[in-house]
Amino acid sequence: MKKYIMLLLGCAWFAGAGYAQKDFQKKIQSQLILAEPGAVIELPEGTFTLTNTLSLEGKNNITIRGKGMDKTILSFKNQTDGAEGIRVSNGSDIVLESFTVQDSKGDGIKTMSVNGISFNKVKAGWTGDPKAENGGYGLYPVQCQKVLIDHCEATGASDAGIYVGQSADIIVRNSKAYRNVAGIEIENSLRAEVYDNEAFENTGGILVFDLPDLVLKRGGQIKVYRNKVHDNNHVNFAPKGNIVAMVPSGTGLMILATKNVQVYQNQILNNQSFGTAIVSYFTTGKQVKDTAYDPFPSAIRIYDNVYERKPGTPVGTDPIATVVGKTFGEQVPHIFFDGFKNPALLDGAGEWTAGNCISISNNKGQSIANLDVQNGFKNIARADDAFKCAN
Repeated sequence: MKKYIMLLLGCAWFAGAGYAQKDFQKKIQSQLILAEPGAVIELPEGTFTLTNTLSLEGKNNITIRGKGMDKTILSFKNQTDGAEGIRVSNGSDIVLESFTVQDSKGDGIKTMSVNGISFNKVKAGWTGDPKAENGGYGLYPVQCQKVLIDHCEATGASDAGIYVGQSADIIVRNSKAYRNVAGIEIENSLRAEVYDNEAFENTGGILVFDLPDLVLKRGGQIKVYRNKVHDNNHVNFAPKGNIVAMVPSGTGLMILATKNVQVYQNQILNNQSFGTAIVSYFTTGKQVKDTAYDPFPSAIRIYDNVYERKPGTPVGTDPIATVVGKTFGEQVPHIFFDGFKNPALLDGAGEWTAGNCISISNNKGQSIANLDVQNGFKNIARADDAFKCAN
């Protein structure tokens, strides 16, 4: 009887009524502040309403563990303080697993300057219809080392659902990103592998970007493979001014100014504007003031992928998608290159020097176009045989 009464009391405490909801946040935040190396902070089953960011600062070897992605839900719908749902900074060997962060005011879970950060069976998202007022990022490790995102989900982000930026030694696998502007984004990062994921119903499925004016200037050594990237035709709902606001609706994969990228064994299906786009920063129309930044893509290999799309003009309404629709009608090619090449990487005949070329080969359903953006689309045309490396 005594054990039964204690169980009832425990269930009442965590059930969410009155006292539990009021003090849950204080209890968890205190555990985060007092945690010693090796600590496991258990989040109980239930839906809990929080008003402030939960923060973990300067800690090593800590695990925050819920009872399951659909069983432990931290709702920040009434958040009044802080920009993120959970923020982890300046630590090492942090594990986040088996819970959901929902409706945060800003980013869902942000980790910064962490050496060894693992997200396992974690979901971040915003309920209701996707909108510009949603937070920018769902799962958001930045300036981190040894990043693992495994069996996670992200939805509703007004920038990127799963985003890794200015980081190194990254794995994103077995995860789903849907109804975001960008599903999965790797930005200015080194040595990343993105595989066995599903990106669907986003504006753009997977983005690999290098942008100017950031601490880590140049990303690369990126592998994107065995992903299913399909039906990414959602209207772009990013706030105006964000770089992802220029991503056309209907984009499967976009590589912007990044070097040394391999894309292989993916299914890239029914992305109704661009199955894959390889572009320079110049195509954004923005000026480059960062003299240390290289705005050109190079050393790109696209091979052994499957491309399919339904006949029809691009669903994007941006200027490039409009030009593509007028040029190709309903038979839009799957793969596009904007035409910009770094002159420093070309030989006297205008061909790529060894190790720098853009190669597109051996893809099922392969069709390619050169947009000739630098000449105002004057010579936009199919170029199916023009993307083989001579060296």
